[in-house]
Amino acid sequence: MYELILKNISRFVTLTPEEIQYFTSTLKEKKLKKRQFLVQEGDVCRSTYFVNKGCLRSYYTDKDGVEHNIQFSIEDWWAGDMASFITQKPSKISVIALEDSDLLVLDRQVQEDVFAKIPKFERFFRNLLQNAFVSAQERILANLSETAEERYLNFRKKYPEMDRRLPQNQIASFLGVTPESLSRIRRAISEKRG
Repeated sequence: MYELILKNISRFVTLTPEEIQYFTSTLKEKKLKKRQFLVQEGDVCRSTYFVNKGCLRSYYTDKDGVEHNIQFSIEDWWAGDMASFITQKPSKISVIALEDSDLLVLDRQVQEDVFAKIPKFERFFRNLLQNAFVSAQERILANLSETAEERYLNFRKKYPEMDRRLPQNQIASFLGVTPESLSRIRRAISEKRG
């Protein structure tokens, strides 16, 4: 159950067997059914979540009720609303399961205890936040400077598994295009390679 999260952590820090034992003892399990919310807009996000199995979608709902996908989280990814988690203010986004999902939960106070007992975890979470910041900035710049086709091709390259797993309307929302536009883009790419 902990193999994937420990592999994720080992990319940035090395834990002793005792640290592994302590850290894994702090985690809780959470199962979500497809279409079940992990975080709802207006709630305060009090935990971070590691995806052991499944797929989640983070999205913002605008004043007209239109949902805009911000992020997808699949196996070996972290999920939740980091802004709400850090500030302890109500979430502006929702996170919902697109598939039945198995998560590991690290509560906010527990995370602080882990930082105090194993200081190298602060470095680990700093690296996660830095990577998330870089990814968000790259996405903003891509939305400002790339065509929809370029964004789609980069999405496929960066997330090949997600392109196969996610419904077209979810990918279209993430790219900022309509499902019909994404169909045209896919058809044009297929014809070019054809």
